[in-house]
Amino acid sequence: MAITRIKKLQKGDFSKEFLQKISATEPAWMREKRLEAYAHYESLPMPHTTKDDVWRRTVDMRTQDYWRRTRRHLRGFALEKYHPSVPANGGLSTEDLDYSDEETAGVILQVDGQLQHASETEVLKKKGVYFAHLHTALQERPELLRTYFMSKAVTLETALKSGNIAQHNKFDALHGAFWRGGYLLHVPKGVRVEVPLRVYIRMSEAEQADLSHTLIVAEEGSQVVILEDNLSINPDVGGLHSGAVEIFAGQNSNVTYVQVQRWNRQVWNFASHRAMVARDAQLYWVTATFGGRLSKINQAVVLEGAGCTAQMLGLAFTDARQHLDISTAQEHISPHTSSDLLYRTVLKDRAQTAWGGNIYVYPSANHTDAYQKNDNLLLSERAHADTLPGLEIQAHEVRCTHGATAGKIDAEQVFYLMSRGVPYAQAEKLIVDGFFEPVMERIPLESVREELSASITHKLE
Repeated sequence: MAITRIKKLQKGDFSKEFLQKISATEPAWMREKRLEAYAHYESLPMPHTTKDDVWRRTVDMRTQDYWRRTRRHLRGFALEKYHPSVPANGGLSTEDLDYSDEETAGVILQVDGQLQHASETEVLKKKGVYFAHLHTALQERPELLRTYFMSKAVTLETALKSGNIAQHNKFDALHGAFWRGGYLLHVPKGVRVEVPLRVYIRMSEAEQADLSHTLIVAEEGSQVVILEDNLSINPDVGGLHSGAVEIFAGQNSNVTYVQVQRWNRQVWNFASHRAMVARDAQLYWVTATFGGRLSKINQAVVLEGAGCTAQMLGLAFTDARQHLDISTAQEHISPHTSSDLLYRTVLKDRAQTAWGGNIYVYPSANHTDAYQKNDNLLLSERAHADTLPGLEIQAHEVRCTHGATAGKIDAEQVFYLMSRGVPYAQAEKLIVDGFFEPVMERIPLESVREELSASITHKLE
């Protein structure tokens, strides 16, 4: 189903009237969700105070120059500059877009919130897997969306630390009210999809607000791999991305989700991601960040079933004046659960990054095994990285540890390589590749490792 065309859309038209227009053909319960989020959007201020620990390194962070002057990273951002995405991609054909149907069980290609191409193999159809653009899914599988889409974050009579995904801040509320585009992946009970599925989310028009929503539901005993690529088609066109990801890994399921973000340096990127992991399920979650002018990502994994495990792997490469701020949460609700987080970041030029990670162990989560580590490699004098791991433990029999490092490139390693005839640029690349290797070796797909390696090489060049 194509997105309804809305004529004469004005910049900054995030109004209640526009909300009513886009939800006119949607079920009543979806309109209610949108209106509830809109009420939060109107009431919540733009993040502006350093008293908010989740945002303080993005709202106000010191630059590393000679005068130590304060640069407010959200300065220059004005929501009224952007408008909701509409079908206006300038007549781009699928031949103009960077995507592939090869070696995949299914493909969804979206440009500016509009579905451009979708395909799936006969094997996928026979297995009963549902893989569709979210607006199509709202018409064909409304019961699934009503159950899982923007679901209330309450489990075991306990309000989660990650809260309601549509109520975190003004950007999340904006997404909840005006979301457009994205996809639903539903894998039925016992179905194993051996070949990865791929999603390509593209921005092409100037001053667009991409509000895509990812919803993955893997039922009991299922297995699936989904690869998602976010990319700006035009390297010089500014935009706004305010997205959300929801993953539900059912009992004894195995879910691998890889998201690669390659927006251009004119895009403001805000997103909230959360995964709910059921009993004995396994989640492999890979996040790779290369683009964006400023990125603020909130990521949480909730281990709600006994015996479940989650690996959160992240790599990022920032340069120029890019700013990246990631907040992660590992929430252990049930006993005998384990989580392992490893984020590695390389910084060049005057890039700045901040990572704050928390492990929460609820009173009922004895025998929790949780670990988190963030490492940062600085390739220039003015690059700056902040890292702040944290623990909040309310159970007694647990093992929770964390670590964090930030340092410059080792001059002795560079000298050693150059003394063996390796040019400086190649020596730097070898060291960067070695720095990322602990993350790369834990990514289960060779094709993903190759794509990420190519993106790293591109950033170095």
